[in-house]
Amino acid sequence: MEWRVKAIRGATTVTENTVTAISEAVTELLDELEAHNNFDPDDIISAIFSATRDLDAIFPAAIARQRPHWQNVPLLDVQQMHVEGGLELCIRFLIHVNVPHPIEIYHPYLRQAKSLRPDWSLRNSLLSAEF
Repeated sequence: MEWRVKAIRGATTVTENTVTAISEAVTELLDELEAHNNFDPDDIISAIFSATRDLDAIFPAAIARQRPHWQNVPLLDVQQMHVEGGLELCIRFLIHVNVPHPIEIYHPYLRQAKSLRPDWSLRNSLLSAEF
């Protein structure tokens, strides 16, 4: 079997800048990622989380670090570049993972972040219906 490195994108939004709201949103996002992609968390190479400048209550990577099998994943948090009129209260990720080839990748865009990639959101809705 041939293996390849794939990048998986995803994003979500929160209702407020609190530890609870951010934790719930990141957990929901990563649950969705793991539920709809066929990979072992031990095969994750690295994950980068970005948050808009209005989110500073907790690092998204700190939440990911608490997940089973994510303890040894190299994680990084960065601040998303601010663009006037851009989506606020938003957390994004870019995860690199080793996966068997070929494989279908599901990119989870949740809550208000669905507007960032409507093309993937529609396709992901169809994939979700199959699971």
